[in-house]
Order: sequence, then C-alpha cells, then structure tokens
Amino acid sequence: MNKAFDATARGLRTFVSDVADGFFEITHNGFALVGLAIVFAALALVARPDLRKTGEEQLMGWLQSRKPAPEVTDLEPTAIERTTAASPADLPKQQAAVAYWLSKKYRVAAEPLSVLVAEAYGIGKRTKIDPTLILAIMAVESSFNPFAQSNVGAQGLMQVMTRVHGDKYESAGGTLTAFDPVTNMRVGVKVLQECIARAGSLEGGLRYYVGAANLEDDGGYAGKVLAEHERLLQVANGRAPSTTVTPPGVRAQPLPVVAPAKPEEGSEPAKVALLSSVS
Repeated sequence: MNKAFDATARGLRTFVSDVADGFFEITHNGFALVGLAIVFAALALVARPDLRKTGEEQLMGWLQSRKPAPEVTDLEPTAIERTTAASPADLPKQQAAVAYWLSKKYRVAAEPLSVLVAEAYGIGKRTKIDPTLILAIMAVESSFNPFAQSNVGAQGLMQVMTRVHGDKYESAGGTLTAFDPVTNMRVGVKVLQECIARAGSLEGGLRYYVGAANLEDDGGYAGKVLAEHERLLQVANGRAPSTTVTPPGVRAQPLPVVAPAKPEEGSEPAKVALLSSVS
C-alpha cells in the first residue's frame, strides 16, 4: 500500500515538474519571439518612414477616439483669433532674447510680449525707427500695460492722446482700438515720427512726444527712454545690459532698476497742447 502511494506521489511530482518545465520553455520562447518581433518592427519602422508615419497617424486617431468629449462651456472656440499672444520659441533668436528680458524685468508674460516685440521689429523695418526704441517708449510710458491711462487721457501701451489723435484710429475702427496693443503701437509710432520730424532730432522728438518741447526740463523722460533703448540694444546683441547706461549726449540721471517712473504730472498739460499741435 505504501509502495503504491509512493509511486503515485513520484508520478505526480514528475508530472508537475514536466508541466512546469514545459510552461517555462513555452514562456521563455514566447518572450524571445516577442523580443524578436519588436526588433523586426523597429527595424521596419526605421527603414520605412512611410510605415512609421501611417502607424503614428493610426495611433493618434485611436487616442483621439478615446479622448472624452470636451466639457460644455460658454467659451468661444474662436477666442484664439482675438488673443494677442505667441510662443517666444517661434521668434528669431534676437527678438526672443528681447521678449524674455522684458518679460522678466516688467513682470509681463512672455507670450503677449512676443507679439509686441515681433510687431515692433516689423514696424521698425517699415519706418526706419529702431524697434528697441519703440519698445523702450512702451516700457517707460506704460510698463507694457495695454489698458494704462494717464490723468490727462493718454491711453494704451504708448500713451497716445486718443482725443487728439482720434483720426489716426479711424481706419482701425475707432478710438476704442486704442486699447488694442498692436493698433496702439502703430498709432504711437506715427505720432513719434511726426514728433521727430518736427524736432529734427531723436531726443527733441522724445521731448515733443512727452509734451515738454517748450519746457526747460522734460523730467528726465528722454534720458529714461534712451537709457532703456541702450539696454535693449545690448540684450538684442547678446550682451548683459548694464544697470546704469547713459546714452551719448544725454545728461546722467538716476535710472530705475525695475519699472520706470512715468513723466512728472507737471508736464502732462504741456503734452496735451504739444501733441495737439503735432496732429
């Protein structure tokens, strides 16, 4: 009886051992086949870019089909068309450097600044005005706040006197476009051109622009703009900007490290009168 039991136990052990060995062999060979299949598939994708592209398209299609339906909201799918923003990575290296530097200094997102920088370079090419000068004026005038407004009604990025230069906004749709960053910039550059042409020099044009042409002191406005202009030129040329830059021919004045101060209030009434005569 015991001999029969022992024989049965040995038989079961042998059977289990054989099954385990067979399972291991099948699994081992199966993994080997899977590995070989993966290697051959990878080689095929490398050798056949068309297959890789087709596979990627099919995979993306499958992932899109598995994507849950978007949540219903009151947002408009066309809102991106009204958004003044772009990726700094899409800008040329020089412009991207300027956008990132301004973003850090004035604590403004780099994406909307990228649009402004690109526009400034485009306008500068058409008008022969250095784009970094345009950006420097926006920095001093509004610190890149497109909704800024002074006590006397200068509005937008370049603080244009809207009620004085309303005719310049007509082709864009009216004076409310003063708060569209790109439109305000274009109008502001037109005003700047007129001021420079009337004064006969850049520094004189800046004094006209701020409304201090007939005053003994412009409150340091021209110096602030030209100093920021010089810093931006250094950034655009790949150099670290100095914190105390005094442009040639400009009297040295204390320069702000963060956000430039706006012109003194005493010069604002003069700005209204002089810009009215410029228009």
